[in-house]
Amino acid sequence: MRFLLLTFLLSVTVLAGAQNLRSGGRLKTEQAIMDIRHYSVTLDVDPVKEFIAGSTEIRLVLVTRAPELILDLWHEMTVSQVWVNGAKESFVQTPDDLLKIRGVIPFEKGKVHIKVTYSGKPGVAERPPWVGGFQWSKDSKGNPWIAISCQGEGAKIYFPCKDHPSDEPDEGADLIISVPTGLTVAGPGLLKKVTHEKTTDTFHWSTAYTINNYCIVFNVGKYQKVSRSYTTVAGHSVPMDFYVLEEHADQGPHLLELLERSCHVLEKYFGEYPWVKEKIGVAETPHLGMEHQTLIAYGNKFNYTKLGGQDFDWLLHHEFGHEWWGNKVTGKDWAHMWIQEGICSFGDALMTREMEGEPAYLKRMQQTALHIANTKPIVQGEEVDTDETYQGDLYGKGAFFMHTLRFVTGDNVFFPALKQLATGSHYTYDSLVTTDDVERLFSKASKKPLKPLFDLYLRSTQKVDFNVKQLSDTTYTIKLVNLDGPLPVQISTPLGTRTEQVTNKGISVTSHGWPLVDPNVYYFKKVTLE
Repeated sequence: MRFLLLTFLLSVTVLAGAQNLRSGGRLKTEQAIMDIRHYSVTLDVDPVKEFIAGSTEIRLVLVTRAPELILDLWHEMTVSQVWVNGAKESFVQTPDDLLKIRGVIPFEKGKVHIKVTYSGKPGVAERPPWVGGFQWSKDSKGNPWIAISCQGEGAKIYFPCKDHPSDEPDEGADLIISVPTGLTVAGPGLLKKVTHEKTTDTFHWSTAYTINNYCIVFNVGKYQKVSRSYTTVAGHSVPMDFYVLEEHADQGPHLLELLERSCHVLEKYFGEYPWVKEKIGVAETPHLGMEHQTLIAYGNKFNYTKLGGQDFDWLLHHEFGHEWWGNKVTGKDWAHMWIQEGICSFGDALMTREMEGEPAYLKRMQQTALHIANTKPIVQGEEVDTDETYQGDLYGKGAFFMHTLRFVTGDNVFFPALKQLATGSHYTYDSLVTTDDVERLFSKASKKPLKPLFDLYLRSTQKVDFNVKQLSDTTYTIKLVNLDGPLPVQISTPLGTRTEQVTNKGISVTSHGWPLVDPNVYYFKKVTLE
């Protein structure tokens, strides 16, 4: 599959001058009692010194009284002062990237407002976006061009936060970023205000939606905004804005045409674009790409291929698919990262199905099966961090599992259930999901106990194991070895192909020659002949 170009994403996470940074993992007891409501990040950005300075304000709710508040912040950021509910408080920064705030008296349960002032040289992205941080680059004209990528490291690389996927700010986030005059800051949500000073311009971006902390980032460049309007499947008008380098502005309109086509297809399968009150956004970046909410990072340099005879940008489509999978439907823990990467990659295959038909889709999924490494399970327990969970099979095996699920449940069940996962209030925005949530949804919709299939594909490295035994010249038995079943299985003989329900007790097949099990490759399988 094409997205295997990104299989090293997050595999090694090293920031220049810093220890390894990882996001997530076991939630700290002191943070489990914190419900983050809103982040507001106000920074001056100096591209020459590669330096940032400013403050972050955090609104949260404490569910119980606490003697100490703990935030995550890379230890190379120097904190100068901390206020809690307007009062200055003592603090300690630790080498393991914690900011510990201890009050004179314990902090009472209820609403809490924290303000932290700080400055420093943020960690430099060693190999963005796979090894993230700040990328201090320049365009071909020598203008500063800055991008941030931090999926693996977490937003603590540049602002204090609760760095765990289980808690998104329910009331959104604000970015108030000052840069040298002449540069533009592109950010999530809506541009509320631009303030012009003598030597700087300040851009105030705001989103009212819940948002992953690794999506609370901004891009800076000598940008020109290219725009058009998009009408969603539900009839809402949403601005499509591409923050493209001035030198590439002539490429902007065509890229937005491709993005509009992708949006129509993704809405067909996954429901209306999730952020209709804000924008459909793209920012040109010096790295390849990332799924930042309402402003996906795009660095594929307008290298189009053909799909259905039309220009197609695989990276643009994939990252845009994350607006549904990862941004709207978000795993409660990094252990369930396959949900965002696997289903988003399945969305890439559905684009092939739309543009080139079912045979092309099947061929794509057959190729995907060939590239599954299958060296370790793609769900490895709970409370794991980004480095522990990340592997290339999140994409390919995750997508192929959805392909299998489609065949097992049938299109009349599968596609409505998939759309329900992408639109239902129990699974979207501030309702975070796990693998078990997905399993229960599809089991209920199909009226089949699918947990054994989920466990085999996602929590083990087993393949669906079929045994074919010859009993006579024309008689064979086919049975499942490692699942109770029944599973629908295509079986081909010289007389044709039919679908049978195969169990661990086996079925009898009459054939002049060995029957072929699952010829169209709906299963990641092993077949043993006796």
